Amino acid sequence: MKLLVTIPVYNEEEALPVSIPTLHAFLSEHLSDYDWVIEIADNASIDRTPEVSKKLTEEHDRVRYLRLEQKGRGRALKKSWTESDADIVSYMDVDLSTNLESFPPMIHALAHEGYDIGTGSRLMKGANTERSFKREFISRSYNLMVKGMFFTRFSDAQCGFKAVTREVIEKLIPKIEDNVWFFDSELLIIGEKCGYRIYDVPVKWIEDLDTRVKIVSTAVDDIKGLLRVRKNFWGGEYKELRKS
Repeated sequence: MKLLVTIPVYNEEEALPVSIPTLHAFLSEHLSDYDWVIEIADNASIDRTPEVSKKLTEEHDRVRYLRLEQKGRGRALKKSWTESDADIVSYMDVDLSTNLESFPPMIHALAHEGYDIGTGSRLMKGANTERSFKREFISRSYNLMVKGMFFTRFSDAQCGFKAVTREVIEKLIPKIEDNVWFFDSELLIIGEKCGYRIYDVPVKWIEDLDTRVKIVSTAVDDIKGLLRVRKNFWGGEYKELRKS
């Protein structure tokens, strides 16, 4: 079974030489039954990320490099995932802020237990999270808003740790409009409401103090995204996406 692990990056020349060898070694040890590949999806970096990434592809046999000339995590994932022939595609943050021990169970759930979407959760029982009070408050408030608007069951809409099956790539990803941070929420909301099974896995997560996320502007964009998706549901935009 083919597995793609996408690492979206923007100006990560320092993080990549540490995280990619770590991830490569982990996958070699714990997911050896899969034909896996790591793809660095570069969102128009202006530092030495391209050079560092290409060097890593030469040093490691299962690392690829993809260059985009526009920023946006969602945009990078759409391109990487839809151009792949993998049975399961996934992504995680370059800083590996989510502990890798949660990755094999999530992939196993999609490969062998009938789940369609896997997502890490920093909020469900068993999770262990280290982050500022501000980030914690905003995250919990946002997830309460998601549940209040859509009555969803998944617990964490925006953890940067997800995987989806080939069916989801082909049916749901083309309908996701957001190209930045709301991509995750849009995927989970549409997926669950259209009948796709979501595997929630508790994770250990440590806040990246060098994060590229602008919290306030991202929160505003997320609220706009929630309103757009709810309007689309009311207008019947997703009827043809329902899982058979």
